[in-house]
Amino acid sequence: MHPLKRNHPLRRIALASAATVSGMVLLLSLKPHTTSDLAVPAPSAGASAPTGSATGTRTVTGESVQTRYGPVQVRITLEDGKLTDLTAIAHPQQNPRDQQINGYALPRLRSEALTAQSADIDTVSGATYTSEGYRQSLQSALDSASG
Repeated sequence: MHPLKRNHPLRRIALASAATVSGMVLLLSLKPHTTSDLAVPAPSAGASAPTGSATGTRTVTGESVQTRYGPVQVRITLEDGKLTDLTAIAHPQQNPRDQQINGYALPRLRSEALTAQSADIDTVSGATYTSEGYRQSLQSALDSASG
């Protein structure tokens, strides 16, 4: 006789509960966005020229990088060649979910970049597209500053 056909209701309840929980986890992990722009992340033109002096404080704006959920662009500040500040001047914020994701992702990306002094930073879990756009825009700003 099959194990589930025996008269063990607790076993069936446990299996049904596990299946329900698994289904709910999968359902809730979906990220619905109504954005019509589903472009593959690719940098767009537009890195700005550095402002400020060559050895003092300089501000450089990176390229705007189009991600699946919207553009990402950063502005950096360099003091004597050291990265001292980063600001995300453009990031996805079309709906509350975008705002929630970027509310925790952007400060982490900024902190990592300031610590690393480069665009060699980790992706923030749950914010893959924003992290990639941030890295690309940051790298373009650093390239513009050094060139």
